[in-house]
Amino acid sequence: MKLSTIDLIVVIAYAIGIFGLAQWVSRDKSGHQKDSSDYFLASKSLPWWAIGASLIAANISAEQIVGASGSGYALGLGIASYEWMAALTLLIVGKFFLPIFLRNEIYTMPQFLEQRYGPSVRTLMAIFWLALYIFVNLTSIIWLGSLAVTQVAGVDQTVALAGLGIFALVYQLRGGLKAVALTDIVQVTLLVLGGLTVSYLALSEIGGADGAIAGFAELTRRAPEKFDMILSPDNPFYKDLPGISVLIGGMWIANLSYWGFNQYIIQRALAAKSLPEAQRGIVFAAYLKLLMPLVIVLPGIAAVVLAPGLERPDQAYPTMMRLLPPGLLGLVFAALIAAIIASTASKINSIATIFTLDLYAKMKGLPSAVEDGNATGAEHRLVLVGRIAASVAIGLAILTARPLLGDSEQAFQFIQEFSGFFTPGITVIFLLGLFWKRASEAGAIMAALSSVVLSTIFWFDWNSVGLGFLAPLNAVPFMDRMMIVFFLALALAVFVSLARPAGPEANRIATGDVSYATSNAFNLAGVGVVLILIALYATWW
Repeated sequence: MKLSTIDLIVVIAYAIGIFGLAQWVSRDKSGHQKDSSDYFLASKSLPWWAIGASLIAANISAEQIVGASGSGYALGLGIASYEWMAALTLLIVGKFFLPIFLRNEIYTMPQFLEQRYGPSVRTLMAIFWLALYIFVNLTSIIWLGSLAVTQVAGVDQTVALAGLGIFALVYQLRGGLKAVALTDIVQVTLLVLGGLTVSYLALSEIGGADGAIAGFAELTRRAPEKFDMILSPDNPFYKDLPGISVLIGGMWIANLSYWGFNQYIIQRALAAKSLPEAQRGIVFAAYLKLLMPLVIVLPGIAAVVLAPGLERPDQAYPTMMRLLPPGLLGLVFAALIAAIIASTASKINSIATIFTLDLYAKMKGLPSAVEDGNATGAEHRLVLVGRIAASVAIGLAILTARPLLGDSEQAFQFIQEFSGFFTPGITVIFLLGLFWKRASEAGAIMAALSSVVLSTIFWFDWNSVGLGFLAPLNAVPFMDRMMIVFFLALALAVFVSLARPAGPEANRIATGDVSYATSNAFNLAGVGVVLILIALYATWW
């Protein structure tokens, strides 16, 4: 596949336009020097539409478009559960988590852990998140992005890898979160329109003269096994999506951790003008999530009919892009790049935020405008350190992407499974910290450590060391493993918290005056999400 001249013009116009827009929204008022609140939290002034769009732009990137489409090719519509169940998770985050975070003026997740448990947990988790974001998430985004760019445009993958990373860095380097969030409405619009265009043309190709709707019916007839939302135990991909666990099991552990306690996701809501504004943004994002399978999963399923026998599932989405005519190919290619750049820039900014505010500022004893609006002495240095941290992070990701992901067939599943080692412990730590006053720092550390140890016990190939009687543990699907490990880590954390209680001064998170009441509009929107989910699962069970 080659981009025509008109395609190249469209892509170049997008790059220039989005870069220029990012710089324009990053400008400072006359006489005002950008401080840490401006750079890391967009001056706590984000409107609902920017929050909702930025949540999706941060979430939907190459790992979602290329990766989830590849998983759709391999295992079918069941992978859409990650999108659809996330919509319900977002409403829970908006109703029960955000009121506590915003009441206590939380700006990073490690900061919450320090105020709730103590400094040791903050440092431990800050280092963990930096490692995870750089060597798992950031590498996955730019690796899959470079794979797509190479297949579509014929660019050398190493050049594409470096180009995407550097453009994302420069794009947000001046303005920080504000540059990312206020341009994400453009990125999401391109993403949705581009994905829907690919889906429509793929279904039209299958349907022929009868059109896209007939094409969808034909697709369900020719590949009925790809439309099972709840996989049966005899399905070859049952270990990836173990049946009912996607509704009432381990997927909840993954979703709560990702949408509720993940810095580069929740940071947008923490930068809201107010709690009601943040909740409106959450609702907007929830409805966008319901739409996402049409954008990122359906093209992969269509490829089962249109391009059977692909060497790797992750080739499905770029292959479907070959259906696009000149000009439209450039627009959809720009949409793919938009998703990659938006998510990469979001991740870079959150890495800079955690490193600067949770490690550097604490180590140096520097106050910041994020914590204290009157702090001015070290602001220039903190913003500079954030920019340096962002540059180092993307450099590391570019260098390590190929060694870490070059042999992975389904990068989306790789991300889920690797993250699953830590997700149960993170979820335990935050849920206890939010809703159980007796949880202690010792209990939190136990939850983190036991999550990794127990997950490793389930994951390890015991036959390789002559302990075959433990082999059934390795056969447990990773989503079920997350649920089992979650409850074991929860029990250990509760036991240790009771055995080694913290003093009353250790918990500085105020919850007594927090109201969980939400507006009628929020409640009505929540009912709408539930009804849509019931209809979807009833149809494709």
